[in-house]
Amino acid sequence: MTDPNAIQPSELDQLPDRDPEETAEWQASLDAVAKAAGPHRAAYLMRRTLERAEGNGIALPKLLETDYVNTIPTSAEPGLPGDPEMEARITAWNRWNAAAMVTRGSKYGVGGHIATFASAAWLYETGFNHFFKGKEADGSGDQLYIQGHASPGIYARAFLDGRLNEAHLDNFRRESGGNGLPSYPHPRRLPWLWEFPTVSMGLGPLSAIYQARFNRYLTNRGIKDVSASHVWAFLGDGEMDEPESTAALALASREGLDNLTFVINCNLQRLDGPVRANFKIVQELEAQFRGAGWNVIKTLWGSAWDELFQLDTTGALVRRLREVPDAQVQTYQTRDAAYIRQDFFGADPALVEMAKLLSDDKILECFHLSRGGHEARKVYAAYKAAVEFKGAPTVILAQTVKGHTLGEGFASKNANHQMKKLTVDEFKTMRDLLELPISDSQFVDGVVPYGHPGADSPEVRYLQERRAALGGPAPARRTHAPAPLPAPAEKAFASFDKGSGSQNVATTMAFVRLVKDLVRDKETGKRWVPIVPDEARTFGMESLFPSLGIYSPKGQTYEPVDRDQLMYYKEAKNGQILNEGITEAGSMADFIAASTAYSTHGEAMIPFYIFYSMFGWQRTADQMWQLGDQLGRGFLVGATAGRTTLTGEGLQHADGHSPVIAATNPASLTYDPAFAYEVATIVKDGLRRMYGEAAPGEDPNVFYYLTVYNEPLPQPAKPSGLGIDEGIVKGLYRFNTAESAGVNVAAANAPRIQLLGSGTAIHWALKAQQLLAEEWGVAADVWSATSWTELRRDALEADAALLRGEERVPYVRQALHGAEGPVLAVSDYMRQVPDQIAQWVEQDWSSLGADGFGLSDTREAARRHFGVDAESIVVAALAQLARRGEVKATAVKEAREKYGL
Repeated sequence: MTDPNAIQPSELDQLPDRDPEETAEWQASLDAVAKAAGPHRAAYLMRRTLERAEGNGIALPKLLETDYVNTIPTSAEPGLPGDPEMEARITAWNRWNAAAMVTRGSKYGVGGHIATFASAAWLYETGFNHFFKGKEADGSGDQLYIQGHASPGIYARAFLDGRLNEAHLDNFRRESGGNGLPSYPHPRRLPWLWEFPTVSMGLGPLSAIYQARFNRYLTNRGIKDVSASHVWAFLGDGEMDEPESTAALALASREGLDNLTFVINCNLQRLDGPVRANFKIVQELEAQFRGAGWNVIKTLWGSAWDELFQLDTTGALVRRLREVPDAQVQTYQTRDAAYIRQDFFGADPALVEMAKLLSDDKILECFHLSRGGHEARKVYAAYKAAVEFKGAPTVILAQTVKGHTLGEGFASKNANHQMKKLTVDEFKTMRDLLELPISDSQFVDGVVPYGHPGADSPEVRYLQERRAALGGPAPARRTHAPAPLPAPAEKAFASFDKGSGSQNVATTMAFVRLVKDLVRDKETGKRWVPIVPDEARTFGMESLFPSLGIYSPKGQTYEPVDRDQLMYYKEAKNGQILNEGITEAGSMADFIAASTAYSTHGEAMIPFYIFYSMFGWQRTADQMWQLGDQLGRGFLVGATAGRTTLTGEGLQHADGHSPVIAATNPASLTYDPAFAYEVATIVKDGLRRMYGEAAPGEDPNVFYYLTVYNEPLPQPAKPSGLGIDEGIVKGLYRFNTAESAGVNVAAANAPRIQLLGSGTAIHWALKAQQLLAEEWGVAADVWSATSWTELRRDALEADAALLRGEERVPYVRQALHGAEGPVLAVSDYMRQVPDQIAQWVEQDWSSLGADGFGLSDTREAARRHFGVDAESIVVAALAQLARRGEVKATAVKEAREKYGL
């Protein structure tokens, strides 16, 4: 049967053969080797030939998998610098204290993970001693994305070097007392130590790629030279199943991010069992990364295996290692030598003969203990090769044993992720294995002691000397804020106060116009980082292309098709815009890197990320939490917002809920501005709070979420009077009254109602104000609710103050105090958005919103469908007043019939 994937003669004919006779000789040679020495030998020669071709730069498809052996052979490993014995003692102390911390905490039921750090200890220790640059090094030091489940080991090392004490360790996962340690890397909870939150899984690798990319962006734009900084991401092999983990591999290789190294701890286990029970995760990852253009270094086997590989004269050992599935490798870890002889070596006659030359102790040493990730020399060789490699990012696939050194009850057991403690006897066995000077008498009342050689011990002096040579402690986060940025010229904001006259302007366009002015500011303009996922033209941003340029590390190597146009597509090495393609996740990773540059690099950058509001919080809310956890600052802009404004796009594009999701994030200040001057006022205040002089009690480590619309309407002038700006920022102010609006209300003592609208809904409220006056004799005042969420948070704080015995009235109650009649709130979002403040409004409350699924139709039809148009507001207002006896009940029926409702 013909192989459908084989190259057919007709395909070969497409490639001209200048010497068919030579080609036939090569093919005959391959046939001869296969016949005389077997297919394994033929395959070996082909692999080696392809490797040689790749090494010589000959253009051939890459070999995606190599043999299941170390990339760097023992003979090519550099010598290990420093004092290996001292580093081994330091690592032993860290292993002990990490396990002790989690075990001691288990009596409180707070959990913790032991096995992950046990497998990865040398991956971290080798880096801390020889590679990871601290904050006092050149540039900004290195950026370390620590695997979350390994955090006890990082705390243990900080304890050894004096940055933490026993009280800290005893409060692992118990933070409420103020002296505790968060379970995982968390800048908001431990801001002097952690830079990057890495649990949720998958977000760490994605963020690391964009951090390395943003480092190049800062350097290429001349903001700060951080070319000496290296990004290290420590990951688990199970974590690589998260789609975000591999979502940006091509970006990293495309842009040649050789300032980035992934270290994947391949202990072959995820949380419940093997990562690839019937397959080989290392080989799968190698193919994936090599296919994406990464440099791959496999560090699989320890030095005990050298003897076995020397005995493998036929290649049988390498073939067997390549075919054994991962779950069986884990089984070998827990079985005796007889089982391994029969199951592993017994599969091939050549291996049977090899096994006769090996003692049981040798077999157990290899299969139970000797992994590349457990030997400092192997890890050092991989790290050195990674930082010296140029032109592409590197991934190190380091094979380890999960639960290494914790005893037979832990090593490679499927359940070890959930195992939170060791017994006293297990600790004593571990002590003897690690050769630690801890006596039995130190186990008081069955409590395992922490171990420390002393503040002036050789181990601590060595550790601190190594860190001093590398630029200070690590991990570490800069907590000092850079100098406040000067406020942009007032002219940029004030230009919106006069309104747009008869010109129709959508609030999306108003925001873009504001940014155009702000990026021209001589002091702060260069610090703006515009981020957009391939819809800049939708948002009217194409005019920024030629003036700011789109960032590309290669510049522009082609002549753009629209070069003769004013707003042509201009890419530049120092470009300011990050136009990411269709990737909201990548854009958010960009935003996180830019929004935390004030800490990571000591350079305040002002990112704004503009996106379809439907595809922001709904799709990437996990990254918004990561942003808040990392203390990021900047502006998220949900454009084409609302459930009824995006004409024709329908259900999947209709955002009726993003403010609800945003309200769940304490770091997000969520605004739904109605008018251009509100947008300007909110951005101005955001710049002050995040980048200028924050007021006492204000947290600058927040980000702003603004919803802006694509509905072009005349923009009114800012109302005159005191407190307008304060009301805009706090979330509510009276836009007009029935009298100031000039509507004709016949009766002097007409019924009155308060209409609260946000975003584009305020225009329906204004039309309803007119209809109520002219057709029903009802006076309505219209309020702009710029932020339902901020009003709610202020009210919650007031409630909390009352519990402390402090008198405080919520701002929403202050603003509406004395306003006549009931309150009717309306929004282009689900009613849950305005209903956030209902319990603090002293007037009768009712609301309208766009609940349910969206639909494709005209704006007018969609608003009638959801019952939020001006006529629906009129009917709802009359119904409220009728319940109070202020209008006749028949008026409600008349209005429904009149408006066809």
